Amino acid sequence: MNLAFAGAGPDDRPKLPGSLHVNRRLDTWLTFHADGRVAIHPGKVELGQGILTALAQIAAEELDVALERILVTPTITGVSPNEAVTSGSLSVQEGGMALRHACADARALCLSVVSQASGVPLDALRLENGVFLGPDGPVGSYAALAGRDLLDAEASPDARPKPPAARRVTGTSAPRLDLPAKIFGEARFIHDLRFAGLRHARMIRPPAPGARLLEAPPGVLRDGDVLAVVAETEAEAENLAERAARAARWSAGAGLPQDWPSWLATARGEDSVVAEHGAPAPVTRSITRRFFRPFLAHGSIGTCCAIAHFDGAVMRVWSHTQGPYNLRADLAIALGLPAERIIVEHVEGAGCYGHNGADDVALDAAICARLCPGAPIRVLWSRAEELAEAPLSPAMLVEVEAGLDAANTLASWRVHVRSNGHSGRPGRVKTPVLLAAPLMEGGQPIPPAINPPLAGGGGAQRNMVPLYRVPGLSATMTRLTEMPIRSSALRGLGALIHVWAIESVMEELAALAGEDAIAFRLRHCDDERAAHVLREAARMAGRGRALPENEGLGIAVARYKNTGAWCAVAAHVRAEERVRCLSLHIAADMGEVINPDGAINQLEGGAIHGVSVALHEAATTDGTRITSDSWDAYPVLRFRDVPRVQVNLIARPEAPPLGAGEASMAPSIAAIASAIHQALGVRPSHLPFTPENLTR
Repeated sequence: MNLAFAGAGPDDRPKLPGSLHVNRRLDTWLTFHADGRVAIHPGKVELGQGILTALAQIAAEELDVALERILVTPTITGVSPNEAVTSGSLSVQEGGMALRHACADARALCLSVVSQASGVPLDALRLENGVFLGPDGPVGSYAALAGRDLLDAEASPDARPKPPAARRVTGTSAPRLDLPAKIFGEARFIHDLRFAGLRHARMIRPPAPGARLLEAPPGVLRDGDVLAVVAETEAEAENLAERAARAARWSAGAGLPQDWPSWLATARGEDSVVAEHGAPAPVTRSITRRFFRPFLAHGSIGTCCAIAHFDGAVMRVWSHTQGPYNLRADLAIALGLPAERIIVEHVEGAGCYGHNGADDVALDAAICARLCPGAPIRVLWSRAEELAEAPLSPAMLVEVEAGLDAANTLASWRVHVRSNGHSGRPGRVKTPVLLAAPLMEGGQPIPPAINPPLAGGGGAQRNMVPLYRVPGLSATMTRLTEMPIRSSALRGLGALIHVWAIESVMEELAALAGEDAIAFRLRHCDDERAAHVLREAARMAGRGRALPENEGLGIAVARYKNTGAWCAVAAHVRAEERVRCLSLHIAADMGEVINPDGAINQLEGGAIHGVSVALHEAATTDGTRITSDSWDAYPVLRFRDVPRVQVNLIARPEAPPLGAGEASMAPSIAAIASAIHQALGVRPSHLPFTPENLTR
């Protein structure tokens, strides 16, 4: 869901693109410097996806400034535009198009001012690398206009960005701005930050969800049931935390289910209709299938980290949050401070697509900083905290019933999903949703996660509606209101199970109809861009070639959120003692592509993430706590097993840009399931596709 604008209420102002509509002042977005540089101030943040490079390209393009002259500033609350959360593959659509329009408006404004000052007609002026040139040479520059408050104005809806044919910077594979520092080990990540007087803190967690403190050990920081230790060095903090954890006494926890499919089928929830249309045509043959996916962790290699400093009046927090303003809102409620007395500054951390523990560790640091005013406090999570304390992507159960008519045409489709909500991010409800918040003095239980509406992308219902033509559709959802494990967003959300379920059922229906699986899909597909990527992925993979007996080639297609990028994936697998994915061929249509190399990186990363989820990942419990709190207990794809990946971007520079970060993950899972069926004759119904689950 595009939650950047949720709650804005009726708005009769002229419509502006993306998040510019609610952050309308030009000086919020860019600043001219006297040295010739131009600073841009995005509210979308770098997560390792390369968005800052793409935004710099957009600004350089519209301002006619060399890319190396664009300075990208960190997102800071109270200074940067409030673009809510960097999520949903919407950064270019929202932030990029806002910045494009703002820069085009600023360029036009400066051209007008220079024309008036120099007497050179507008149509006789041109711009080269920030310098305004008339028939006789330079007549002004952005640098000369620095400090004149020209951008202290609202953006005009009449601004006209460059047409596609005039673009020279966007659409090219500019090198990533953030990579040199990372490659050469410079201090770019939040983990590297060091301030004078910095102290290190570690948290002492309850041993199980729902456990409450009975007896606190001596010498710890305490706020209600929140316990922490602070020391001058990390090693000392670790030792103190281990001793305190052994000494603390807690009540028993609330308990956790162990049979998650059974729990999903019976847990309490709220029913709703997601989509329905038409009436089923007469059905001659039908199938009913059930699909399950477990809780999933984000599994970042680097663990969550934050630094906070409280001077008695203002709380300053350095965080790798995906939503600085949303985090500030929850911190204000939890700490009882006015929002304007909290400053959140984004600093890069380990990459993550979805809601990991970055916001939680920020509250940890803020609690410790309030209890130790005057000193910067750094909190670093352990691997166990990273895998077991951060929000998990919820387990899901999907049932599909679909039927064919007498002409072997799709006649009906009924689908129901049962799942916790997929959005438990801060800043969206009145009760703080951060890990430590309910344990603080006076804290309230974290409310069950919600689902954005389907029109905004959905959560559990994301990609639930097939892209195929069907006369009678019924799509319903039960959002579970029991939440034994804190759940929230992870890359793809509900699309991961729905695309797999849809493509698996379509293949079975094709077999019932005695028709080739791709031909059957194409016969029911009215979306030519979807059909194009499907045909292209099949061509790239050499579909139809002979394979060894234990190998298979599967293909799947989806349009992410049914409103985003189109992506088809062909997966080649080999079944031995375990299934291994050997190669992936990806065809994607993202409309205008700002940075092709960056887009390909994102599609590759999403697909490889999909391989990991398909073949390895599942959070586990023992009835008391989450036990998948180490790499041994939560296996992920290893480098030795990464498949070969080939990507073909369908060029459409005239079309609106669409996101790349999440489009390939769900089709990759679905394609692997299809390939397993070809290799083994088994239709997977339970993620991950391990030997144990394939024999269920």
